[in-house]
Amino acid sequence: MTKTKKEKASGEVEEAAAAAAGGNEKSYQELIANINPIAQPLASRKLSKKLYKCVKKAAKLKQIRRGVKEVQKFINKGEKGIVVLAGDTLPIDVYCHLPVMCEDRSLPYAYIPSKVDLGSSAGSKRPTCVILIKPHEEYQEAYDECLDEVTVLPKPL
Repeated sequence: MTKTKKEKASGEVEEAAAAAAGGNEKSYQELIANINPIAQPLASRKLSKKLYKCVKKAAKLKQIRRGVKEVQKFINKGEKGIVVLAGDTLPIDVYCHLPVMCEDRSLPYAYIPSKVDLGSSAGSKRPTCVILIKPHEEYQEAYDECLDEVTVLPKPL
């Protein structure tokens, strides 16, 4: 009897995970409705997908820094890369200083609409509000493509 309950419970968990992963995925327009007022420059739908793929490739090779503390520490140390920030992070005070740090060190940065999607693309079950993608020869083409598009985005005033 307990075995069937466990099987049912694990089946429900898998269904919920599948629904979260693809079934009930929010559209780009719905995600944009929840972003912060400071989320500029915001990546387009196409660029967001490219950034998610680049994060995924970098995470497989352990070439990312994730989380505000870790990213801030390595920006201060002078590490290079693309900074990807989640636009739906609240409160804003958590990471509002990072764009200024990026501009001071001429690091390209962009906001994407969802911290849940950013965390899952990094291979984590937890939402992540900021990731630094480090360059690496394994995914250099995808990295360069993202870098070009992120640097072209207009910076906020």
